[in-house]
Amino acid sequence: MPFLDLQINGYAGVDFNGNEFSPAELRRACEALREDGVEGILATIITDTLPVLCARLTRIAECCERDPLVRELVLGIHLEGPFLNETPGYAGAHPASAMRPADPDAMKALLDAARGLIRLVTLAPERDPGCKTTRLLAERKILIAAGHTDCTRDELRAAIDNGLSMFTHFGNGCPMTISRHDNIMQRVLSLRELLQFSFIADGVHIPPFALKNYLDFVGIDRAVVVTDAMAAARLGTGTFTLGNQAVKIGADLVARSPDGMFLMGSTATMPRMANLLREEMQLSAADIERLTYRNPARLLGMGEGA
Repeated sequence: MPFLDLQINGYAGVDFNGNEFSPAELRRACEALREDGVEGILATIITDTLPVLCARLTRIAECCERDPLVRELVLGIHLEGPFLNETPGYAGAHPASAMRPADPDAMKALLDAARGLIRLVTLAPERDPGCKTTRLLAERKILIAAGHTDCTRDELRAAIDNGLSMFTHFGNGCPMTISRHDNIMQRVLSLRELLQFSFIADGVHIPPFALKNYLDFVGIDRAVVVTDAMAAARLGTGTFTLGNQAVKIGADLVARSPDGMFLMGSTATMPRMANLLREEMQLSAADIERLTYRNPARLLGMGEGA
């Protein structure tokens, strides 16, 4: 079964958010992805300062230009940040000190640095005053997702009206303790017919029973599965990096901050997720294919992925 992954921060020892990885290293990650049945990814770059982000985006673009295999596997870039909610709990693994309100000029600088490769941007609608950046991205036919956000229902609806169409890793990027009823998940679900959803189906970010509930509610056709993998994916225990941050991988193969307080991406692979969807959630092969290939292909403008 082929796979497409719209959110992957690194793989097989290579950190896509690293400051010095080489084209050969990115090729090695792409070779490992191909071995695991992945036909295409959005290399995900997370929050940092604008100059650092621009340098990382350009490095990915240069690798794509130099290597045919990298160009084939890296279908584009998912920019997750820096226009996110810096409040503890919502910031997650993103460095809050580098978060900033969205503005079109900063977004244009990032788009230019990526040389046309940015295909998906995750932002917090409450950090985009007047939806100006959302409109800019929509005009350029770039997918826009909400994530790491505590926007009101009205703010979310305004963003949708201006081009936002997706929610990133639903069920995560929010505090462990939130209001029982008026919380970001309930607000998003109230507008589910206007959105597509990505889910990290590793059994850690969302328990399988809860993921099944979400899929039943939003519908398989509105959902995609992503790994949110980081450099430790495919490897074992140890200390790895996500940008300038250390990530600890314990015996359970869960990626956590050094203090163990929050998750920092995952070590999951698409084959592992497909197995979980099949064995623990009893999804059909057709539904797994929709979640891991056909639906993400459609979001990327690749038809039904047939």
